Amino acid sequence: MSSTGDLSWPLRRATSLYADRVAYHVGGEDRTYATVTSRVANLIVGLHSLRGVNAGDVIGVLAGNSVAYIEAWLAVPAAGLVLNPLNFRLALAELEFIVNDSGATVLCADATWWSTATEIAAACPAIQHLVWLDEPDSESAPVGALHRWETLAATPGRPRQIDLTPETLAAISYTGGTTGRPKGVMQTHGNLWANAMNTLVALPLSHHDRYLHASPMFHSAGAANIFSLTLQGGFHVVLAAFDPATFIGLAAEQRTTATVIVPTMLNAILNHPSLAHADLSAWRVMGLSAAPPPLDLIRRGTALLPCDIRQLYGATETGPHLASTRSGDVRRWVAAGDDEHLRSCGVPDVGVEVEVRNADGAVCVSGEVGELFARGPNVMRGYWNRPHETAAAISVDGWYRTGDLGYRLEDGYLVLVDRAKDMIISGGENVYTTEVENALYSHAAVLEVAVYGVPHDVWGEAVHADVVLRAEHAATIDDLIAHCRTRIAGFKVPRSVTLHTGPLPKSGANKILKRELRDAHWSTARG
Repeated sequence: MSSTGDLSWPLRRATSLYADRVAYHVGGEDRTYATVTSRVANLIVGLHSLRGVNAGDVIGVLAGNSVAYIEAWLAVPAAGLVLNPLNFRLALAELEFIVNDSGATVLCADATWWSTATEIAAACPAIQHLVWLDEPDSESAPVGALHRWETLAATPGRPRQIDLTPETLAAISYTGGTTGRPKGVMQTHGNLWANAMNTLVALPLSHHDRYLHASPMFHSAGAANIFSLTLQGGFHVVLAAFDPATFIGLAAEQRTTATVIVPTMLNAILNHPSLAHADLSAWRVMGLSAAPPPLDLIRRGTALLPCDIRQLYGATETGPHLASTRSGDVRRWVAAGDDEHLRSCGVPDVGVEVEVRNADGAVCVSGEVGELFARGPNVMRGYWNRPHETAAAISVDGWYRTGDLGYRLEDGYLVLVDRAKDMIISGGENVYTTEVENALYSHAAVLEVAVYGVPHDVWGEAVHADVVLRAEHAATIDDLIAHCRTRIAGFKVPRSVTLHTGPLPKSGANKILKRELRDAHWSTARG
């Protein structure tokens, strides 16, 4: 028995309304929603036929973006199994920890990550099956592959009745482990269903849309629109791995209308020379997620791109969507020079409560910085096998503490100022790294920035910046510091700057990894 509160519904709805519409192209073939429904039904039969695989078992996926990954998101939860999307940017030891921690019995991998998958399987005794996650026109499965995805997608038979409820576990998505061991976020069918509804508010899609999957599908932001677009019967365009030239070329060639990316990806797109010659006139809406974007980046985006930019806010623990700006907000704020609102990540999504609370737990007045707390049906069940960490993150009445600092404007819009763990306390003064980064990004020579605190004998922490300059510009460290002094208070100005000749390190979701940069300074200080 299933309902509109579970993840079998998006595909069933699309097929009931748009059976003959093409869902995506693959291997020179147009696959309609009717064809995808048939394949997913076969996949469910095939997954259930694997020896030793039972309801509630965990299925790991280690792969780049592909239509097979889309099918995994549509089939695995609908089969009463649990998807464990693996971040391929993690070290082998981290991946082995996650697979062992989740207890995955099946591991699916594509050609790029196949050798890594075989090493993981050798180190994880619970893995019983390796699945070659290939495309129809790829070569035969390599040695060690017990199964092929295409074979499972052609398994004859009728799926058995599966009892799915909103409380049924659908996915375990691991956080990056920035403060310790990676934690498995338990996402139920109800969580991800509620998130799909929030997504359609934050980024309205219809059956006319051609959505470009550019964010990695192992990440909540990348997976969210699989369900929302499928619900609407839209067309999926898949970018296997992000690079700006391929993104721009595919968006122009496929006449894509919508996407969600992060600020570092937008920065790369705006700085790529092919943008000037590409026809992106079909592009109507872009979601900008992850860290608060630099204001200069938003201004350049509105000047160079035809789409409506929607700033989005959320976390893996919330599915991810919590808040978003509304249609036309960003372009209107840019035109009016309204930087206060331009810093905003929007208003809480429908069905989500967000409060800003001070250290005593009281709700902050407008303009007062505090920690953001969220409650709604999209909030995770908890952390897998981590009862104490779950209790620390979610209160008995369902409020999730985000660890993000921000404030609310008079009209209800939320402004993020920093992650609580990233905020710098220098000489007793709070320094929000996003404010310093905005000051540096406003310098014409700056391409990438990461600001964080480093040890200081007198102040406890000092403001430090890692900077990458644009190839066509030159600037000295003194130039950058002097520039900051014209824009922010003296105690916020970086006391030290490191210039990098290559890009800053990034996660699989293309977020700058401040942790890697910061840890080098603190480990040296600890001796």
